[in-house]
Amino acid sequence: MRFFFIFIILVIHLFASNTPFDIYKKETNPQQHTLLIIGGIHGDEPGGYFAPAFLEKYYKITSGNLWIIPNLNVDSIMANNRGIYGDMNRKFSSIDKNDKDILTVNRIKEIMLEKNVHLILNLHDGFGFYRDIYEDNVFNPNSWGQATIIDQEKIDDKFGNLDEIANQVKANLNKDGLFENFHAFNVKNTKTKQKDEQMRQSLTYFAVKHNKPAFAIETSKNITDLTYKVIYQLKSIEEFMNIMDIKFEREFDINNFEDVKSKVYDFGKVTINNNMSLDLSDIKNSIKFVPLKKENNTFDFSHTLAKVKFNDNKYEIYVGNIKVCDLSPQVFEMADIENKIKMIVDGKEIETSLASQIDIKNDFKILKSDLRVNIIGYSKESVDSEDDILIKKADIQDIYSLDTNKSKYRVEFYKEGKFAGAIILNFPKK
Repeated sequence: MRFFFIFIILVIHLFASNTPFDIYKKETNPQQHTLLIIGGIHGDEPGGYFAPAFLEKYYKITSGNLWIIPNLNVDSIMANNRGIYGDMNRKFSSIDKNDKDILTVNRIKEIMLEKNVHLILNLHDGFGFYRDIYEDNVFNPNSWGQATIIDQEKIDDKFGNLDEIANQVKANLNKDGLFENFHAFNVKNTKTKQKDEQMRQSLTYFAVKHNKPAFAIETSKNITDLTYKVIYQLKSIEEFMNIMDIKFEREFDINNFEDVKSKVYDFGKVTINNNMSLDLSDIKNSIKFVPLKKENNTFDFSHTLAKVKFNDNKYEIYVGNIKVCDLSPQVFEMADIENKIKMIVDGKEIETSLASQIDIKNDFKILKSDLRVNIIGYSKESVDSEDDILIKKADIQDIYSLDTNKSKYRVEFYKEGKFAGAIILNFPKK
């Protein structure tokens, strides 16, 4: 009985914990320098987590090593809240054993203290624009935005000259590529040990106390466009990579605002239960009657920041702090099949798999098989299975589209009353 009681306590404790964060490692040589990027310690600071998501998806490291944690405080990111369990960045000096952040804090401490981590960046959005001299209530010494933050001037380490490094980053950022002059970066030394009791509980000060060089990058909350913040975060990170001799390639022009913006809002896809895939970039905010299991549904996302939360009998899908859509389930048993789906698309016979998307210019026909076909938004009297029927986009009601452009529709397949999967029909705009 005693062992059973201990097990129950452990399960309750784990269930009450913050959702575990993700870590991605891009490594070329363990003997070379490793930069650890930590994003999302505060859930309402999206510049601090969309930027590391870019690093994970669009950067290739050719020399040196990059470790990326884009979503440290997962639950607070989805809630768009600084910290739903309290301020996580005030829990690194001490933390209550029952705190829901304790597993997260202890795990990130272990990672930061690993021998081959040589420098740490903690990414934030901060209020206003830091200036050494008071100008007004936005541009002043009490502001945090557009600044590289250090806890003290130096520590005893190869990259321990914190003030010199921060000022080098500042100079290069301001020299090259600001969108507005007032976006200029500065260096803020909190002089934590002497002057700032709150910051003594922070992630960066924990690192510094353990002789690990650590900086915070703060883009401004007063810059409301997320794309600007992502660009500034990435430019700052690139300066640190240059200092550490970490070489990289990226798949975009960092100075091309529209190019970066298109990637910021490319939310990728979700594959559900390996039998249905949805494009999240243009999906409607609510999809009803989605065939799902009663429980234990699997959601595989292509976007680093995408997560799902079950709430109020719906599956809520988030990318970072952006709620992308709700999926209202219709419960089915799942049929495990290996069938290929045969179709006529624009006069040509093709073969495809479940969870695929098919582009159609004019018309299509699902060829008959042992699966029952249901084209959502199409109906024909006295037809149980909607196969062997030539169908155009005009035959499908727009209200049943999956996307805001009214171009994507789903075809569901069933076997003996069980859901086998779906394919998506895409009618690109002409």
